[in-house]
Amino acid sequence: MIEIRYSSEVQTAKAAGQAIVALESTIITHGMPYPQNVEVAAQVEQDIRDAGAVPATMAVMKGVLHVGLEPDQLQALGQAKGVAKISRADMPACIATGGTGATTVAATMIAARLAGIEVFATGGIGGVHKGAETTFDVSADLMELAQTPVTVVAAGAKAILDVPKTLEVLETQGVPVIAYGQDSFPAFWSAQSDIKAPLRMDTPDKIARAHATRLAMGLPGGQLVANPIPADAEIAAAELDPVIAKAQSEADQQGISGKDVTPFLLRRIFELTEGRSLTANIALVRNNARLAAKIALELNKLAQ
Repeated sequence: MIEIRYSSEVQTAKAAGQAIVALESTIITHGMPYPQNVEVAAQVEQDIRDAGAVPATMAVMKGVLHVGLEPDQLQALGQAKGVAKISRADMPACIATGGTGATTVAATMIAARLAGIEVFATGGIGGVHKGAETTFDVSADLMELAQTPVTVVAAGAKAILDVPKTLEVLETQGVPVIAYGQDSFPAFWSAQSDIKAPLRMDTPDKIARAHATRLAMGLPGGQLVANPIPADAEIAAAELDPVIAKAQSEADQQGISGKDVTPFLLRRIFELTEGRSLTANIALVRNNARLAAKIALELNKLAQ
């Protein structure tokens, strides 16, 4: 049996039938240093509360799946060393061996499904890495979206990825990709791109209805809601593209591959933008949390 432990806040919310939004924990353990990581995580949780829903940050701690973290647990996770970054493949092993792991997009979706939570807010999803035609480096996030019934709100796919190929895989897997309030697929740190989104919806209630309709039709998988970064926080693609290209070139020259690619690129982009990429990242995560809360509230209405 899997032991699932709910925070007191999430337990109360479930009993009262309140709207709940799932959050990942890799932003805490692998996204930024302490204490900024804990401060940002707490801020994102508060954004969800302010929007009328309840946050549930997911993590595996000593073999127990936690759905929602108490403040002291959030602090402990933020200061912990050597925390595993878990996805679909290694999440069961982490639980079975009594390990501690921070949840990625795929693992958070699995945890949300186990907890009966239908909406999840993150920064950006993983996808097809550049050069995947030779490395076959494709994130498990895409397959999770194809089979786990959770609506994921993100600012698109991370801009360091091959976004057209990422969208192709999502289309092949039958995953609805919905741009919120615009026609183009947002480019993570930039609100706009030259890629047209497959679908567009302008209100949270329509997104909630689409989620409920998929369930009613018996279709597997969830939805990706691509929510553009607020205009006052974005970094224009014209400025960012050469920075990403430089970071990618350095990774290639140093022979960096596999799971090491994304953290290397994000660190170099942070350095090359003098920290602006992280500031933008925090803004987009908070923006996604607010939209996810609105969608969760609309889903709650439909269920009543």
